[in-house]
Amino acid sequence: MQNVLLITSTRIGDAIINSGVLRYLVETRPEARFTIACGPLAAPLFAAVPRLDRVIVMAKKKAGAHWFDLWRATIGQQWDLVVDLRCSATAWALRAKERRILRQTSAPIHKVAEAATALGIDTVPDPKIYLSDAARAKAAELLPDGTPVLAICPSASMPYKVWPGERFGELVKRLTAPDGAMAGARVAIFGGPGDEAAAAPIHAALPDASPLDAGLLDFTGQLGLMDVAACLQRARLFIGNDSGLMHMAAAMQTPTLGLFGPSDERRYGPYGAHCAIVRGAAGFAEIDAAFADRRLHPESLLLDLDVDAALDAAAALLQRS
Repeated sequence: MQNVLLITSTRIGDAIINSGVLRYLVETRPEARFTIACGPLAAPLFAAVPRLDRVIVMAKKKAGAHWFDLWRATIGQQWDLVVDLRCSATAWALRAKERRILRQTSAPIHKVAEAATALGIDTVPDPKIYLSDAARAKAAELLPDGTPVLAICPSASMPYKVWPGERFGELVKRLTAPDGAMAGARVAIFGGPGDEAAAAPIHAALPDASPLDAGLLDFTGQLGLMDVAACLQRARLFIGNDSGLMHMAAAMQTPTLGLFGPSDERRYGPYGAHCAIVRGAAGFAEIDAAFADRRLHPESLLLDLDVDAALDAAAALLQRS
């Protein structure tokens, strides 16, 4: 038996991006047992990892005290392998036969590929979320087979990454119209607690949709991460801003369209051959130069992305997937 410690991200999206490394370790080390250290938001993603010993939740503390807590929780174990994707010094302070520590780069390579460099492997393993049987069963109940599902996440972590809600509503309305690329599809909205307002324009655009006929299902703030992942796996198409749920949909091998503006799709786009991105006329470099302090920008930086462009990109992705 081997003991493997993986130190991964706090944020949901980053943890999913890094999950390809975990997948590779699970598949290439069949005798290994895994301990995973991550932030509290990402912790539910790892509940069903094969041969899991434990998940160590690293709640951020002042002066980096959470790193000391991790050291105390892991120093008593002799590790066969420690993989540190947080680029910390913790791996050097543990008893380990082998250490793999990520060296981040500013080169425009995708973050999934960057994470794989920590292992020194030539192939880049796709991200993967391991689902529990309970999550699969719940998703099958919420989204039963029969009618295709259009999954939408109209929110993001920062307002500058959010496409205007009215455009989301118009896009959904046109995609599911009788002559649309997903005519008659059920619409399922996803988001976290506090994202309810972002879903309102989609409700307004589909006034005839009723929960009684399951035409519009709003799961915003109602499901745990594992259940969301299982639901996204059942969708025919996912459309969303640059967010953790976008990366989650891609990891579930669902055709995923990411709406981009102030993010660099070369590094943060949804990963995989089943994915695509769409942006307006302005490239990332142009937006980056104009809004260097965009984290403080209170409004959307995707205003140059119109509904027609998003509609065409969605139709093209559906056709090739």
